[in-house]
Amino acid sequence: MRLHPRHILCSTDLSDTSYPAIVYGIALAREFEARLTICHVVDLPSPSMYGEAYIEPKEYLDRSETYARKRIDEIMEGQNVRWGTTITVGNPADEIAKIAREEHIDVALAATRGHSGLKRVLIGSVTERLIHILPCPLLVVRRGQEPIGLPLDGEFRFQRILVGCDFSPDSVLANRHALSLAQEFQAELHLVHVIEPPTYLDLMKTGEALEMTLRDDIRQMLMDNLDNLIPEDARLWCTSEIALLEGRPENELIRYGEEHDVDLIVMGVRGRGLIGSLFIGSTTDRIVRRASCPVLAVCSK
Repeated sequence: MRLHPRHILCSTDLSDTSYPAIVYGIALAREFEARLTICHVVDLPSPSMYGEAYIEPKEYLDRSETYARKRIDEIMEGQNVRWGTTITVGNPADEIAKIAREEHIDVALAATRGHSGLKRVLIGSVTERLIHILPCPLLVVRRGQEPIGLPLDGEFRFQRILVGCDFSPDSVLANRHALSLAQEFQAELHLVHVIEPPTYLDLMKTGEALEMTLRDDIRQMLMDNLDNLIPEDARLWCTSEIALLEGRPENELIRYGEEHDVDLIVMGVRGRGLIGSLFIGSTTDRIVRRASCPVLAVCSK
């Protein structure tokens, strides 16, 4: 099934960090001839956080909206796409998800600083929350991940797309999106499954000879399942690779992506795999924080 986004939503906090997401939003809107909505949410801090309340909250909101519209107009000036601006007030993640539902958004974009630990809790939580509550796929871009040499009036193409496969419904849906993008951009498609050794530990508590037979059988079964994810007609236009790795999913997928110069990773959000749980729900979150390329998070609702 060919997926063709008609309405794209790009969220921005007006910082330099969010600029790469707008770059990709413009590029995708051009590629698919889609409408692009630039969204900014005015997030009012808690009065108790500063020990005082706003004397004129309406004046503050009006000033914030005026500034946001002016800044977005400056960024989008001269861009040959259909676009509009939505400014709202409230919790950023909840407001963006609400807009995505009401506007029937096909794909959303957001930026993240890629922090971990306490910085992630304070800064990166909006994007990570969006991954789990949006009704559409989310393309997450980190600062420094602009397509190389791409000005706002330039073009880009995904050349190599990696999809993490654990054979769950979310993973299968992610693979459909990856296939569609690979067809649109005539990109290489890499399907990768990661075996976490503890997942298969109970199956290996047998004699040495039987253990090796079971290991070989399991590996062949997994390779066959990966191969079956590629439709026959897709083989006519898509250059594809399948790979079976062992280790921590996020570590192996990131390493594979860097070694093969992948420029997009596609992940299901909550995978429940074949033979136990191979991808826990936070795997995609960790890949988003660490990947050297954009990540498309796909969640079935």
